[in-house]
Amino acid sequence: MRIIFGLALVSFSFCACAAELRFDFSAVPTGKTPTNFHSIAAGTGKPGDWRVEMDEVPPTLAPLTHQAPSVARRAVLGQFAQDTTDEHFPMLVFDGETFTDFTLTTKFKIVSGQTEQMAGIAFRVQDEKNFYVIRANALNRNIRFYKVVNGVRSPPIGPEVDVPKGAWHELKITCTGNEIRAWLNGHEPFPALLDMSFRAGKIAFWTKSDSVSYFADTVITYKPNIPLAQVLVRDMMKKYPRILALKVYTLDAEKKEVRVIASKEAKDVGLPGGQYERATIEKGEIYYAKAKDHLEMVMPLRDRNGEPIAAVRVHLNTFPGQTEQNALIRVTPIVKEMQLSVQTREELVE
Repeated sequence: MRIIFGLALVSFSFCACAAELRFDFSAVPTGKTPTNFHSIAAGTGKPGDWRVEMDEVPPTLAPLTHQAPSVARRAVLGQFAQDTTDEHFPMLVFDGETFTDFTLTTKFKIVSGQTEQMAGIAFRVQDEKNFYVIRANALNRNIRFYKVVNGVRSPPIGPEVDVPKGAWHELKITCTGNEIRAWLNGHEPFPALLDMSFRAGKIAFWTKSDSVSYFADTVITYKPNIPLAQVLVRDMMKKYPRILALKVYTLDAEKKEVRVIASKEAKDVGLPGGQYERATIEKGEIYYAKAKDHLEMVMPLRDRNGEPIAAVRVHLNTFPGQTEQNALIRVTPIVKEMQLSVQTREELVE
């Protein structure tokens, strides 16, 4: 399945155990920034100048014959600002996912730079002051890992290694729990690192100062983060298989829209809620309706302080003599059980 985020085309595949994202910048007009990313800068200075350009890139797969071309002209992502400020780190953050455990591979090429010649990947990014990064340096011939916590950079870890400017290299990074590993051109430059400062976060392309660097063929394989709300829906459907439909609604952070955040049917996630769900979240009200062949009830899901943070809509089969009172008796245990696992709204949606 191919999903278009703004202008950048992302190939997405999914199974029960893993999902894969492949960045394809061929859908982005030359000279433009992909719209499913946002630009920030760590340290000082303005965000970088990130845009798509054309360049000759080696094929991902080995050529089938000796006559096959060794490179092809393709769309690549580049950082072109040449701010020589020392503590200036342009980053282009992918907006589409938050990653916990993942494997990322990317090609990169350090094109130029008078002050610095670097390229890398920042990961588990919280913001411009909190992230991990692994980067290569063509000028000083090394690869380094470090973390930034509240804007303070840790001592770098990594060896001297040749990273020729103007050549394409491959960087691979894996995160599994608190273990971080990296490979440069197929070689592991330092032993596995253990750190749990950041459990999950965004992925970003990274450079420093006046480094002009390109990135291509970026692939991320990851374990999807399933929101607690969806886990609760899944568990309730297993325990109460006679539930016809089960949906959880919340207000967005600005409290403007009510939307489905979890459902028995995946296609329902993201759909808008109505006035009943809003009133349930805002006022803790309960709603009941009886159709010909089923009943519907909307009840509040409360946080540890007893405040409504979500609305749960349950559909069950009805029977002769069905009343609102006995419907409440049937639905309440379901919602109460879900509520036992929830402390805060943030916990529910993450």
